[in-house]
Amino acid sequence: MTQTAPPSAVLPDVETLSASARFKHLLGSGWILILLVAMLATFTLIRPGQFATPFNLTTLAIDAAILLVLAVGQAFVIMTAGIDLSVGSVLVFSSVVSTLTMLALSGESTATYGQTDAGWLVIAVGAVVAVAAGALWGVINGLLVSRTRIPALIVTLGTMGMALGAAQLLTNGQDVRGVPEKLVTVIGSGKFAGIPVLVLIAAAVAVAAGFALRKTRFGTWTLATGSNAEAARRSGVKVQSQLLKVYAIAGALAGLAGMMAVARFSTTTIAGHTQDNLATISAVVLGGTSLFGGVGTIPGTVIGVFIPVVLLNGFIILGIPPFWQTVAMGAVLIMAVWIDQAKRHKNTRL
Repeated sequence: MTQTAPPSAVLPDVETLSASARFKHLLGSGWILILLVAMLATFTLIRPGQFATPFNLTTLAIDAAILLVLAVGQAFVIMTAGIDLSVGSVLVFSSVVSTLTMLALSGESTATYGQTDAGWLVIAVGAVVAVAAGALWGVINGLLVSRTRIPALIVTLGTMGMALGAAQLLTNGQDVRGVPEKLVTVIGSGKFAGIPVLVLIAAAVAVAAGFALRKTRFGTWTLATGSNAEAARRSGVKVQSQLLKVYAIAGALAGLAGMMAVARFSTTTIAGHTQDNLATISAVVLGGTSLFGGVGTIPGTVIGVFIPVVLLNGFIILGIPPFWQTVAMGAVLIMAVWIDQAKRHKNTRL
C-alpha cells in the first residue's frame, strides 16, 4: 500500500531552512519587488535632490516604457524555452526604415536635420512600416528556429548582426535626424491625463500581453510549448506555428519600440541599443520567467524591467563611469539566472 506523505513532509518549513535556503525561498516568492523598492530607497537617500524628483521619475517611467515593450516580446520567447538576442538590432533597423519612409513621404532629403512638418498620415505609415519590419525579422527568426531546428541562440545571434548591419548600410552608419515634429511633441514628450503617452502605450501592451497569456489559447500553448514541446505536439498544439507566432510578435514589438525610441529621442539611435538584449533577458528572468521555459508572468516582467532602468539611472546620477554600468548589467543577468536555477531547485525538492 502506497502512503501519501503528509503536507509537512512535502512542503518545506521555511523556519527550518538554512539562511541560504531561506534567501532563495524569498527570491522565489516575490523578493524582486523588495529589491526594487530597496534600490529606489537607496538612490533616493544618496541623491534625494536628483533621483526622487518628478522629472527624473518621469524619465525613469519613459525609459522603462520602451524597454518594457521589448521585454514583453522577449518574455513570450523565453516562455517557449527560446531566446532572442536580436531585439535591440531589430529595434534599430525598424526605426531606420520607418524614419526613412517618413522622410520620403514628406519629400525631405535623408540629410534633413531637425524636425519636419509631416502629418499624422505619414506618421501612421511610418508606424506600420516599423512594426512590419520588426515582424519580418521575427518571422525569419521563427522560421529558422522552428523549421531548421537551429538553436534560437545561434539564429538570433546571426540576425542580431544582420539587422544592425542592414540598418548601417541604409544610413552609412549615421543616424537619421529628420523626424516629424508631431511625433516628437505629441507622442515622444506628450502626456494624456498627466501620464506620458509612451508610458500609456507600454501599459496597453503589457495589459494586452497579460490577458493573452492567461486568458487565451495562445498563452496556454506558449507555456505548453516551453514546458514540453513534444507533449504539447501530441496534445494537438501546432508547435512550429506557435513558435513562428511568438517570434513574430517579439519582432513586431521591437518594431513598435523602435518607433517609440524615435519619438523619444527625435532621431534614430543606431549605437544606443547594444545592451537591450542583455537588459530584456535580465528583466524577464528577474520577473519570474524561467529560462527553461513553461513558466512566466507579465506583471513580473513589468517589475523586472525597472531593475536595469533604475540601476543605470542611479549610476548616472552618482557619476559612476559607463564602463561600470556594463559590468553591473552583466552581474544582474548572472543574478537573474541564479535566481531561476534556485527557484527550479526549490520546486524540484517539493
